[in-house]
Amino acid sequence: MDSERIRITEEKLLSDNWYVLKRYTFNYLGKNGQWTTQQREAYDRGNGATILLHNPETDTVILTRQFRLPTFVNGNSNGGPSSGMLIEACAGLLDNDDPQTAILRETEEETGYRIQSVEKIMEAYMSPGSVTEKLFFYIAEYTADTERNTGGGIDEEEIDILELPFSEALAMMQRGEIMDGKTIMLLQHLRLKQLTQTIG
Repeated sequence: MDSERIRITEEKLLSDNWYVLKRYTFNYLGKNGQWTTQQREAYDRGNGATILLHNPETDTVILTRQFRLPTFVNGNSNGGPSSGMLIEACAGLLDNDDPQTAILRETEEETGYRIQSVEKIMEAYMSPGSVTEKLFFYIAEYTADTERNTGGGIDEEEIDILELPFSEALAMMQRGEIMDGKTIMLLQHLRLKQLTQTIG
């Protein structure tokens, strides 16, 4: 893990109650040629994948809605009395699978749609100042005939499935009703893709 400019000298486990929180002490070689000792905490929850399902015939998208405690404690009032509710693109952790296998699994578990093929869009670190997670972004087409089960998540998950006109999803983003970063990135990607196709 060390490099020419970074040498980790101590790795201390602070918590592994849910995922893993560690404090790292390291020596850092600055641009001025001087070494300094620094400390940072990093939260490791594994890598994940996310997907936006789009029906090009009806120009609709599939999103999910569920309670997210961190947004609740940070003042998320979207959803009225059910504050803390967040509208998102389907997503989940890789759980030792490759990203494509994981997102196909998560799509069926959360939305009920059984997708056969996906298009990878990008990879991104979502909160690099404190979280190690890298997210793999996908887009896929669905139709009314796409094989489905009930969806809604597993175990303690309570996930609502939303089928929205793409234009309405964009409007909700502009109104601040969609505030999830990965979802905004996927919606903007689809918007740019459609604009490019129109211009082309």
